[in-house]
Amino acid sequence: MSVTRGTAAARGADGGQDWADELRDAAGPQDACGVFGVWAPGEDVANLTYYGLYALQHRGQEAAGIAVADGRSIVVFKELGLVAQVFDERTLSSLSGHLAVGHTRYSTTGSSTWENAQPSYRTRRSGGGIALAHNGNLTNIMELAEELGDERDAGMHATTDSDLITALLARHDGPTLVEAALAVLPRLRGAFSLVFSDESTLYAARDPHGIHPLVLGRLDDEAKAPAAAGSGCWVVASETCALDIVGAQFVREIEPGELLIIDAAGPRSRRFAPADRHGCLFEFVYLARPDSTISGRSVHATRVEVGRTLAREAPVEADLVIPVPQSGVPAAVGYAEASGIPFGEGLVKNSYVGRTFIQPSQTIRQRGIRLKLNPLREVIEGRRLVVVDDSIVRGNTQRALVRMLREAGAAEVHVRISSPPVRWPCFYGIDFATRAELIASGAGVEQVRESLGADSLAYVSLEGLVAAARQPVNELCRACFDGIYPVPLSDSERLGGKHRLETIGSGQATGQALAEAFRRRVVVGMNGADPSPDDLDGIGDLAGLRLTGDPVEELVGAREGQLGAAGPTGEPAEAGPRVAPAGSGGGRP
Repeated sequence: MSVTRGTAAARGADGGQDWADELRDAAGPQDACGVFGVWAPGEDVANLTYYGLYALQHRGQEAAGIAVADGRSIVVFKELGLVAQVFDERTLSSLSGHLAVGHTRYSTTGSSTWENAQPSYRTRRSGGGIALAHNGNLTNIMELAEELGDERDAGMHATTDSDLITALLARHDGPTLVEAALAVLPRLRGAFSLVFSDESTLYAARDPHGIHPLVLGRLDDEAKAPAAAGSGCWVVASETCALDIVGAQFVREIEPGELLIIDAAGPRSRRFAPADRHGCLFEFVYLARPDSTISGRSVHATRVEVGRTLAREAPVEADLVIPVPQSGVPAAVGYAEASGIPFGEGLVKNSYVGRTFIQPSQTIRQRGIRLKLNPLREVIEGRRLVVVDDSIVRGNTQRALVRMLREAGAAEVHVRISSPPVRWPCFYGIDFATRAELIASGAGVEQVRESLGADSLAYVSLEGLVAAARQPVNELCRACFDGIYPVPLSDSERLGGKHRLETIGSGQATGQALAEAFRRRVVVGMNGADPSPDDLDGIGDLAGLRLTGDPVEELVGAREGQLGAAGPTGEPAEAGPRVAPAGSGGGRP
């Protein structure tokens, strides 16, 4: 096995906390990840995976990786950055095999570091290796980490629940990965949609609640090589839109509590837990692409119907309905249709802000929202506006947006939100703020309206959203709206934060991971997301540093000064890609 680090990730600098908050909120709530897998002898599996990940880019923009197996070995290539930044034609052409596992990451457990990029890799105790990609968050990670003990550090010093799953599977004494999976998966709590492989077989698994989506597709062409004719070629992905981009036909969802095994004999299914379905309702609101289908329901159709419901529940006299692009567009269309108020494009979005950019000047920073959105004055001036957005998390973006629309000449600004108030954090793989940061958790609708400076504010009702999704209410996870969590949570899971595994790390690896994590409060990464201020508590002790001033500045200085030009092992850092020796077990190159 070999692990390759690319050189693509570029970073920009952020000059102030208000600016960082504004961009973070503008990026919207972030999902844990997108996963993709393909079993297709005779096909270019690396290219198929690249395009599948490209379709899933919205689910994570911090890192991307692909693992390819050819029956004898597994090769992993991963790096921080967008899919198109990490992979090029030369890299993809070097990844050959008959199956692949791909991942695009947004961190909800562990820092945004190369070690935490996926697919994760471990050498199996029984021989061979395992590469794994994970969407979701476990809720019993501290228990699992304590069980592994020193074996946690046998990999790449990763600090993610995904690496814990990989380590647990790898340490199992059973001769097959199927046996390992059937022993380990029932012990995992929380949300997990997994795609993983050994050298010859592709596997997929979904938690018993089916919190996040995972689908199976078939990629067949009678003209293709005979090697694929008997069993067909198969694709597993987080969303159906990824099947579409590679030309695969949707077959079915991976069932909650199901382990799917795909090899030359075709797919076969094993059940590791009974299904207790609680699909994430917020997937319909924001996370999934509108051209995806979840549980038989079109995401786009759901969002349009939510807009119609919102118009009936919260009518207002106005001249124009405008969306906050792009996530507010379907609901705004529905609102305009049901209300009879004309639909218009009043805001122009720059889609590239919040990925990678040069530090803005102070003048631009003071108008930070304009890097993301800019008003069309000739459309807005003198008009009463209904502004439709998908959700309000901290309120920073909406506050700046209302101010900007008034400056552009809007006579009135009425904000309509196509989800209920987000009052509770998510512990299953969506990086909402802590509850203290959620504007709706401590304020009523009128207080939020005053904070935003809008003429009126209304959210769709939870009942209206559920009805639009056309799912049984008892089969949905609605925890971020009503605080009812389908998987019980301990106090440590509620309070530990996304960096809790780093608190039990060892030595320099922990210090580096923590420094990098909190460096992101002053450095805008691939998507402009930052850890919450709550995570700063105790950070100096965790990194083994005595902090007397600003913890962010001192941690950044410690990382740059103490680590200097040395890598995490103390050896001089090298420029360019570095490859670990075959059979190294996934140690960092």
